Amino acid sequence: MASISINPREIDNTVELPGQRAPLITGKQTFNSVTEMVCAVAEKPQPMLWYILFGFSSLTALMFVSLIGYLILTGVGIWGNMSPVFWAWPIVNFVFWVGIGHAGTLISAILFLFRQNWRTSINRAAEAMTIFAVICAGIYPGIHVGRAWLAFWLLPYPSLNLWMWPQFRSPLLWDVFAVGTYASTSLVFWYMGMVPDIATYRDRSKTPLRRFIYGILSLGWTGSSRHWLRYEKAYTILAALCAPLVLSVHTVVSFDFAVSQLPGWHTTIFPPYFVAGAIFSGFAMVVTLLVPVRAIYKLENLITLRHLENMNKIILATGSLVGLAYATEFFIAWYSKNQYEGFTFMNRAFGPYWWAYWIMVSCNVISPQLFWFKSLRVSPIWMVVICIFVNIGMWFERFVITVTSLSRDFLPSSWGYFNPTMYDGLMFFGSFGVFMTLFLLFCRFLPIIAISEIKGIMSIEAHREAHDKARASGGSHHH
Repeated sequence: MASISINPREIDNTVELPGQRAPLITGKQTFNSVTEMVCAVAEKPQPMLWYILFGFSSLTALMFVSLIGYLILTGVGIWGNMSPVFWAWPIVNFVFWVGIGHAGTLISAILFLFRQNWRTSINRAAEAMTIFAVICAGIYPGIHVGRAWLAFWLLPYPSLNLWMWPQFRSPLLWDVFAVGTYASTSLVFWYMGMVPDIATYRDRSKTPLRRFIYGILSLGWTGSSRHWLRYEKAYTILAALCAPLVLSVHTVVSFDFAVSQLPGWHTTIFPPYFVAGAIFSGFAMVVTLLVPVRAIYKLENLITLRHLENMNKIILATGSLVGLAYATEFFIAWYSKNQYEGFTFMNRAFGPYWWAYWIMVSCNVISPQLFWFKSLRVSPIWMVVICIFVNIGMWFERFVITVTSLSRDFLPSSWGYFNPTMYDGLMFFGSFGVFMTLFLLFCRFLPIIAISEIKGIMSIEAHREAHDKARASGGSHHH
């Protein structure tokens, strides 16, 4: 076999040969060019668009905080929640944000354990998005409890004056544990993965303040082989801990509904259906954010169309699962011959909230089917449009599940129509402000792409390319 000398630091597979996969990293990239490209995002002045978006999102977040203050001063009556729909807007938004926080840990933990190399360029931003979405989700139960300043009563501490203990049989309490565990584990996993890249930022810092802050955050990382060994062990253990959480969190959130006695809620399909929906909305949000980030910071060579296309395939698969779940619910309602269940589902599709139901179906079931066409699956404009529709549809799904079942229950005399108030709408809009402000700050100060992991992939691809070349030349020599 002919010997081939290659430079594993340089890789260029811009051309996709027939029968070969598209490259994960395009352009003639070297280890140095990858470092320069990612570090430039934080080191160079931000584009004007960043300042415009940051100004807008921080004002929106400020509005959200002010409205929370107004809510606490005035009471939850400023929301549209009233008999019979007491569980409405805040719970819908809570479930929506928890769902969005699903893709990050899935991309990082589960794809890491399955050794899927295409996760490397997108995992860092997706993990950050998870943390920020869970922060947005966590705000809602905190302000939904009513007397928010007495929230410490919920803690099971011994007190002579306290006769209100948390009800451990309530799925709402399981929720607190599930989401709390998920948030803390995801935060540690995200931070742990960034340590080598923060050390790179530390070593390149020009000002003493930046060097000091990055120095503390990098935990004394030197890049020695012992550090790498410890790091890879710890990262694998954390990934293994995070993997079951991906499934458990939204399963427990679905129990909030599924263990109740309300028609349309007490269904056994909820846990898998909620998990599929959460992965679906989470991936859609990752695509919605990464396509603009990739264009603004000129990262097209690192976040390639192959990464985006793979995510779109997952959106297509989970969207089809969600569609199957919708159909199954109707089938079971008909097959069970339970009149309440049958009425609830007919009411969803043709009752006073028919418009919300059909927005949900068209956004969640019909729009992702466009990803069967490769031309749309690899078009950045189309994928953003479809993913925005998906997230609109997923919000409506939570709205339909929560509100339609409550607004028409067993007694027609207690039926009512839920009307959200201005404060409901503004607070939901404000939560996006909090999310975007945190995400923009992350882009500004932390590595948005895992530099060390991309270099690992480059060396693997370079060796594979060398092996293919050697095989080809050996074959022709033999011939």
